[in-house]
Amino acid sequence: MDYFLINGGNRLRGPVRVSGSKNAVLPIMAASILTDGDTILRGVPDLADIRHMALLLAKLGVSVERHDDGSLHLRVEDERNCHAEYDLVRKMRASVCVMGPLLARRRQAQVAMPGGCAIGDRPIDLHVLGLTTLGADSELVGGDLVLRGKKLRGGEVFLGGPFGSTVLGTANVMMAATLAEGTTMIESAACEPELIDLANYLNACGARITGHGTPRVVVEGVKSLHGCEYTVIPDRIEAGTLMVAAAITNGELRLGNCRIDHLMAVVDRLRAIGVMVERDRDEVVVTSARRLEPITITTQPYPGFPTDLQAQFMALLSLADGNSIVTEKIFPDRFLHVAELNRMGARLRKEGPTVIIEGVKKLVGAPVMASDLRASAALVLAGLIAKGQTKVSRVYHLDRGYERFDEKLNAVGADIRRLSE
Repeated sequence: MDYFLINGGNRLRGPVRVSGSKNAVLPIMAASILTDGDTILRGVPDLADIRHMALLLAKLGVSVERHDDGSLHLRVEDERNCHAEYDLVRKMRASVCVMGPLLARRRQAQVAMPGGCAIGDRPIDLHVLGLTTLGADSELVGGDLVLRGKKLRGGEVFLGGPFGSTVLGTANVMMAATLAEGTTMIESAACEPELIDLANYLNACGARITGHGTPRVVVEGVKSLHGCEYTVIPDRIEAGTLMVAAAITNGELRLGNCRIDHLMAVVDRLRAIGVMVERDRDEVVVTSARRLEPITITTQPYPGFPTDLQAQFMALLSLADGNSIVTEKIFPDRFLHVAELNRMGARLRKEGPTVIIEGVKKLVGAPVMASDLRASAALVLAGLIAKGQTKVSRVYHLDRGYERFDEKLNAVGADIRRLSE
């Protein structure tokens, strides 16, 4: 099992290119189940989650081939299997994205229930509600959700939940509706850029989707979809993490392939802290003042502040000059990184869905353990500025969502060694 040894204190400086979006690529890969012909996806990062989705699709009869230029070539070759088995689904939450495409194209989907995860309970009841509204029957068999629908018909689907809209649920219903008879209206749809990217891909394949990026998405069903060539958007969470890396080390990073329009809530909070974020032609330049201001953050569905950057900002605010407050409205239990940051000298106190952060002058290196993808990124960021050496264990979490993150940071001045236990 790999771990990182980080010698802190180096100021990061230089150009970094943001990889393609993991959270955009995964549902688009699943959507290839709907198509006839070849799909070529460009800008695909080389990540553990992408490889897991490729393995799952292979089991479902879709060939996935990675080319030297980083593109993926996908083609449906066998439509007999409709079973996404637990061994693959448990490794990656986004596996449930095959549910809608399988149901629409093959009239049946058998998908292992994903269970809980380190960031809290993530039920799929809204996915099922949406798909049954389109005409599917559902039952639970041996831990698998089985959906059947000989003929899907458009309908009116409401996807609002107690913590906002469901991103993967919106993706599943939108994909299923592309081949349903008639028109589907999805109300309280998620608005994330990754869903806009999915809709744009589907439209390039011949779908008729409008309103994507707003709370009301309308899908007019079509007879069939064809493959296409498509370039995925940059990863806004990786971009935000790199912005925090520049800020926490008092550095200066020039981010290429960065969509600042996808990060307006993040940029607003960075500027409030005292971090400069400016466009410079095709790059985004991030620099930091020596004094970091304390702020208040509340995570919200897009376009609000993303839950996937909450942990990284908590590492940054540990060094602010005063008390900050972070409230988690999406996954109220997503705080396993708090205890690990405290091991490094941070002063964080959890009170329900809120963490109160008392800024300190410095962090100190310590052995810490990653609990999930974004928590591991936060611990690496803390290690970049901590005095002494930090050991971050279980970095396989990090490899799920950040492409060669240690190499990218080392190229701009970090001192990170990847070692094996």
